[in-house]
Amino acid sequence: MNGYVQVYTGNGKGKTTAAIGLAIRAIGAGLKVFIGQFIKSGDYSELKALERISDLILVKQFGLGRFIKGSPNSEDIEAAKKGLNEVKNIISSNEYNLIILDEANVAVSLGLFTDQDILEIISMKPGNIEIIITGRGASQTIIEAADLVTEMKEIKHYYQKGVEARIGIEK
Repeated sequence: MNGYVQVYTGNGKGKTTAAIGLAIRAIGAGLKVFIGQFIKSGDYSELKALERISDLILVKQFGLGRFIKGSPNSEDIEAAKKGLNEVKNIISSNEYNLIILDEANVAVSLGLFTDQDILEIISMKPGNIEIIITGRGASQTIIEAADLVTEMKEIKHYYQKGVEARIGIEK
């Protein structure tokens, strides 16, 4: 199987959800999945579900659970760089068929690491591994390096009417 690079970006809802949906499809076909979550930390509902199939989908969080406004501090950058190194090791192990870099585009836009760091990961990818990069604000460089790019476009969202994130739907 040839592996490609997919990017899910845009301001609309559903980027991580789409990536997890593909992860479920992949394990149904006997593939093994690694999900590295940048920025995120905590107990999201999808993580509770994925724990039940942790022998098929390994999830690691590389965020410190803080919402970053402005410049990240050195601890945030260190956690993200540690995550990137772990992803490189995962790719080198050739143990996983599908690798998801969740919110990596946002991590780049916040300065946790650069789009060049992502390009390095893409360049070291063996031909049989699929990589998905999620998060709003994908750089033009990452878009050009990808084989497939999907933009989630917000047309209408109930947040605009004051609806808070709901457990099981948004969190």
